[in-house]
Amino acid sequence: MKILIVGGTGFIGGDAATLLQSKGHEITVGGRKPAPPESAMAKMPLLTGDYIADGYTVDELRGFDAVIFAAGSDLRHVDPNSTQEEHWIRANAEATPRFFERVRDAGVKRAILIGSFYPQAAPHLVEKVPYIQARYQADLAVRALASDSFHVSSVNPPYVVGTVPGVFIDSLAAYIGFALGTLPIPHFAPGGGANFISVASLSQAIAAVLERGENGKAYLVGDENLTFKAYLELYFRAVGNNESLPVSDAQEHPLFPDIILYAGRGGTVYFEPPAAEAAFLGYQRHDIKRAVEEIAAVYRPIVQSQQ
Repeated sequence: MKILIVGGTGFIGGDAATLLQSKGHEITVGGRKPAPPESAMAKMPLLTGDYIADGYTVDELRGFDAVIFAAGSDLRHVDPNSTQEEHWIRANAEATPRFFERVRDAGVKRAILIGSFYPQAAPHLVEKVPYIQARYQADLAVRALASDSFHVSSVNPPYVVGTVPGVFIDSLAAYIGFALGTLPIPHFAPGGGANFISVASLSQAIAAVLERGENGKAYLVGDENLTFKAYLELYFRAVGNNESLPVSDAQEHPLFPDIILYAGRGGTVYFEPPAAEAAFLGYQRHDIKRAVEEIAAVYRPIVQSQQ
């Protein structure tokens, strides 16, 4: 298939682009700027656009067999000229469905929205958290476009862990610096926890939904429920540090600031993906330890070279 991956110049979209290309698909990556020059995506055709500003016209989208949208807006993308809530509504609840309408109008037959696990895993937060509400509205509106001529599904992952060659992620470097003791951060872990999935497992799920997913369906995907303590200690073990982190919610944790803890300090968002769906999609499970060890192998030399 001829596939456009919007957000394909980054982490989640880039890994999906690489996997799907290895399966023989013809991949074009979409983004506001080119892929990092050291990445595999830099060698793929690029379609430049900003979906929030109604980039990716019908004419540009015409001719693709499938479109995968991995460019959902989060805290990294908030417009400084608007409130967070205004941005979530504009970027996720409004611009994302408009983009999928253009995909449909261009005659594309298949489309996938990469969304967020929160609306399915923690529906009680939908009315409380504007970000989650906007993601929920986007998911509903996009899947409502499903028809006999337009096959559209969503894949909704939790925290995504791993590496994509050539793509540098500041937060991963920070985790390794924390484990190595090179950051001026007290050694403690926040309470609570969440579900995690490796980017490799997520890409496998995306490929499966593309090949055989049900039209109009939202797929909740995930791998392991971990406390934040257990998750951070995976980084410590990966760099050879056997320290046990005390748990405290008395202060905000620099690596897990309150602004991203939608369930609140000490809160958990655990779930088990539906067994039949996980088996149907066939993505790898129990992959978080391997993914963290891979992160340590890639980022440790970089962090140490910056000391």
